[in-house]
Amino acid sequence: MPKKSSSSWCIFDFSNREAELKQLQSRSESTDLWNNPEEAQTVMKKLSEVRDEVEGWKKLGKRIADTLELSEMGDESLRPELEAELADIEAELSRRELSIYLSGKYDRGNALLAINSGAGGTDSQDWAAMLQRMYLRWCERRGFQTEILDISEGEEAGIKSCTIAVNGQYAYGYLRPEKGVHRLVRLSPFDSAHRRHTSFAQVEVLPEAASEDPEVQIDADDLKIDIYKSSGAGGQNVQKNATAVRITHIPSGLVVSCQNERSQMQNRENAMRVLRSRLLEIKREAQDKHLAELRGEYTKTEWGSQIRSYVLHPYQMVKDHRTEFEAGNTQAVLDGDLDGFIEAYLRWNGKSN
Repeated sequence: MPKKSSSSWCIFDFSNREAELKQLQSRSESTDLWNNPEEAQTVMKKLSEVRDEVEGWKKLGKRIADTLELSEMGDESLRPELEAELADIEAELSRRELSIYLSGKYDRGNALLAINSGAGGTDSQDWAAMLQRMYLRWCERRGFQTEILDISEGEEAGIKSCTIAVNGQYAYGYLRPEKGVHRLVRLSPFDSAHRRHTSFAQVEVLPEAASEDPEVQIDADDLKIDIYKSSGAGGQNVQKNATAVRITHIPSGLVVSCQNERSQMQNRENAMRVLRSRLLEIKREAQDKHLAELRGEYTKTEWGSQIRSYVLHPYQMVKDHRTEFEAGNTQAVLDGDLDGFIEAYLRWNGKSN
């Protein structure tokens, strides 16, 4: 029974990782390391990540060996315990196997998730809000911390757009399969005739670029910064002071804005976070048009090239058009049960590359 797991766990290459661990340990003990604080922080962070990875696989290997030893005793009274342990081992193995597909430069880091409603008026804006809720629920399940950096409310319902910072290990790696156009088919609650409508929303996933990232250099002279009053739903929600910030990066023409915080300084910092990430995306695209390292398979996020359809009428099904993975419990998916779709994409993309 456990022999299957015993052979599978060896997919992790200990020789390369342990050699890397020794190199990082040696570098961390160098007397001149902290002469460059930025380099030192990078080395120490990488050392912690590689050590955790190697130790995690070793612990899993010991669990497998212990389970094999118990199974070879032939004691039937141990069967329930062994079966439960095997199920845990296989779940842990599956999770760690996925991490092998998350080897991109930014996969381990934080992410910025942007949702934009498409054509279709109130229905599409409501769909964008449904996606926002879905991803916030998924992040909560995963234990990721979220912060809404900017949001633009719809006129009647839903949202026109929002930008969410997602913080946690592998946040970008797990979220990048979600990039693309998402399509909803349902009976519209906003149509007096209750007809079937198709709505679209675009999801962008960007790796969060650190302020010290050498790949993103921003000259203050290249920025045009505008301060204005935040828009809201009215009443007490309307800001009387000018706290919203719009930043235009003149060389690229990129425009980002943040108005979610009451502090002008906080909105400015958040806008810069988004700008750095968008500039990083542009640079990576220029370096590799196929986005092999940053995003995996490249698919233009044009309207009509949806990656996934969510059908609520006349039947219920959510289907990913890249992997053919589908789920019949649409409500569970909209409540944040996305792991099946994400894992299917990571395995499919990993094998195709």
